[in-house]
Amino acid sequence: MSVIAVRRRFADTPKGQIHYAECGNGKPVLFLHQTPRSWDEYREVLPIVGQQYWAIAMDTVGFGDSYRPAFPASIESYAAGVIDFLDAMEIARTSLVGHHTGGVIAVEVAASYPDRVDKLILSSTPYVDEKNREHRKSRPPIDEVLGRHDGSHLTELWQRRMPFYPVNRPDLLTRFVVDALKTGDRVEEGHLAVGRYRMEEKAPLIQAPTLVMAGTDDPFSYPHLKALAQVVIGAQLSELSGGMVPMVDQMPERFAEIVLNFLSTR
Repeated sequence: MSVIAVRRRFADTPKGQIHYAECGNGKPVLFLHQTPRSWDEYREVLPIVGQQYWAIAMDTVGFGDSYRPAFPASIESYAAGVIDFLDAMEIARTSLVGHHTGGVIAVEVAASYPDRVDKLILSSTPYVDEKNREHRKSRPPIDEVLGRHDGSHLTELWQRRMPFYPVNRPDLLTRFVVDALKTGDRVEEGHLAVGRYRMEEKAPLIQAPTLVMAGTDDPFSYPHLKALAQVVIGAQLSELSGGMVPMVDQMPERFAEIVLNFLSTR
């Protein structure tokens, strides 16, 4: 099987340019990354899915190389950015795959714009209800570190994420840190938006066939797996053994296999 080249481009939207990567042809599948990552999270997944579909990974508004909005972000505004992107790409309907924060954004897109979503895959997506929102209010920042002249804040950022990454995979942590630094002082914005989102009101509105999946070693999402699946009508469940927070780029072949298997079902 030949390797498909990934192309990187910008889409012009009314609010600004959105950066994306794509490969393949056919029915579109749009991938939404966790924060503070970028399309790079799906670097190895795109060529696999692109063998059968038009695989696209966009940088969420405010992340990667997409435009930075002047206003504080919300899950609703992130979702509006997805719709702006689909319009700019002249995509009327797409399957949607979201990981962590990207999954929360995907919930909002599927619930508020049901005519735009064919199938939905929620990967390692936290279920944010009233109890979870209260817990998040007292939780310290995940990735926000105070910049220091000696660069020690980079080590702090690295070490904060280390417990949630596979041992001896500095390549994955490097990719994370590069993306996190691009966001500047807005690195926590995605997490804060998730903490404000009323998912328990939106998830039951999803009409698209849905797969809820999570890695068994992801402490932020795996405990929510069944709760989220229960509120999405007719959702299927899938567990990826050993999957951690960076499950997508930790085990891209297995991740892509699960995605392709679900997309192929009627």
